Amino acid sequence: MGDLLRSVGKIFIETVMESEVSTLVGIRSQNREIPLGSYELFRRASLMEETVWQKIMYGLTMRSYKEVVQQFAEAYGLEKSATCEHFVEASRAKLKELMTRSLAHVPLSVILIDGTIFKGQHMIVAIGVDPLGNKIVLGMEQGASENTRVAQGLLGQLSERGVDFNEPRLYLLDGSKALRAAVISYAGDAAFIQRCQVYKIRNVVEYLPEAQRPGVKFRMRAAYLQAEAADAKNALYKLHDEPMEVNPSAAGSLAEGLEETLTVTELRLTPRLRQTLSSTNAIESSFSVVGKICTQVKRWQGSDHRLRWVASALLFAESRWNKLHGYRHMPVLVNALALAHSLRFGKAAAASAA
Repeated sequence: MGDLLRSVGKIFIETVMESEVSTLVGIRSQNREIPLGSYELFRRASLMEETVWQKIMYGLTMRSYKEVVQQFAEAYGLEKSATCEHFVEASRAKLKELMTRSLAHVPLSVILIDGTIFKGQHMIVAIGVDPLGNKIVLGMEQGASENTRVAQGLLGQLSERGVDFNEPRLYLLDGSKALRAAVISYAGDAAFIQRCQVYKIRNVVEYLPEAQRPGVKFRMRAAYLQAEAADAKNALYKLHDEPMEVNPSAAGSLAEGLEETLTVTELRLTPRLRQTLSSTNAIESSFSVVGKICTQVKRWQGSDHRLRWVASALLFAESRWNKLHGYRHMPVLVNALALAHSLRFGKAAAASAA
């Protein structure tokens, strides 16, 4: 029904504009330019939707949604229902923008992927970082669970929109095996995976009694601060061996994917950049913005309701992002990835020849 109404609306707009053209200048072959009043009206309607979107998103972050709606009523004579209709159309346009904008010419040195449960539905979101430290929302996928198929669906749409998965890149993930499997299936040897250290620490200590948690947290954090990957591994494996006798589950959680929590150390990044890229905090902060904005929605409906709101919240957050902390050292990461990829490729070629 929505598509039909939009089609009819488009035909109506074209008919009105064609009629005005004929009235003003006659046949199309005449060469003179005259501004169309109808075009200006329709353009203003589009601008109104954008204005409504901007004001409402800001109002939601400031917890002043009702005040914003009242301002539109006073300034433009818009009823609450009309303001809401403008927002629905604007948020639908934002969703389309997010899911279709080309990524073919966006250089990406880092892709962060994380999932969250939002109003009973899993949302997996990808955020990219370019070589200058600028962050951009790449896309999202909604699913019943954070499984490999949903993650592959997200990466598939990124590929269709121009992301080259053959480029060596750092992929910053939480502890999800599904996300890792999806990344490897698309990027293969070009993927350098950094597992979130914050997730790793959190997962390990959940197996421990309360009295042991502070000490283990301290030692894991100290290990991750080591400048040399070998020293960090030794500290972590020493910690792994100690609780093995009393808590095999904690030891198993620590050992699982341990080396991939040290990728940024292996790449010898600068301390500031290494700290930034050792966790998924950048994407977690985006989820907090989504939660802050969407918590004020009282009734969730079907169709694209969730996607429209989440897309709007993410794009609103994106418009206010600063550069990645440590962005001045991004050339170190770019060079390290190129070198590590060439070494990995060389080893693979040598093994194949043997």
